[in-house]
Amino acid sequence: MSIDIEKVANLARLTLSEEDKANYPTQLNNILELANQMQSVDTTDITPLAHPIEATQPLRVDAVTEENQRDLFQSIAPSTESGLYLVPQVINRAKTKETEKE
Repeated sequence: MSIDIEKVANLARLTLSEEDKANYPTQLNNILELANQMQSVDTTDITPLAHPIEATQPLRVDAVTEENQRDLFQSIAPSTESGLYLVPQVINRAKTKETEKE
């Protein structure tokens, strides 16, 4: 298999010296050969893992640990309504044919 090292280096945004250009074909062929070996392994009875270490996160009790302070927090807000913060509009929608249909 012939590999155009200059093309691969350009695609990878690498600047190679002449010495590197001489060594890279062998190294890339070794990498591709390893990938081919890995493709040939029979993995039919292997269960896929999300992570190589099968660990579970410790769970905590789903309990409220703080009291509701919404009224206190909203008391300093400039404008609220029905428990929600009201903010000024910051994006103006330009009228287009699509928005006029709405």
